[in-house]
Amino acid sequence: MNNRMLLLASALACTGFAGLAQAYDTSTSTSTTSNATPYHYGMTLNVGKVVSLTEPITDECKVVIADMKYIDKSGRPQELSYRKLSDACNFYYN
Repeated sequence: MNNRMLLLASALACTGFAGLAQAYDTSTSTSTTSNATPYHYGMTLNVGKVVSLTEPITDECKVVIADMKYIDKSGRPQELSYRKLSDACNFYYN
């Protein structure tokens, strides 16, 4: 019985670590530009005009890092990166 409990605990631990590794995998969803400011919750934006919205193309419904290029209200170009569900999710939930 001791061996069964040890085997079960090991299997559950491995499953948990695999889930964490998938949750924190950022290798496929990284921003393509290095000068984009990452968005954080509560950040005030001074957007005058949005120039472009881009995101990596994927067939999977998952969280990706998208970029927004905009011109702020004082006329300076800015770039912002943010996390969102990929466009592929529109096919799953609509």
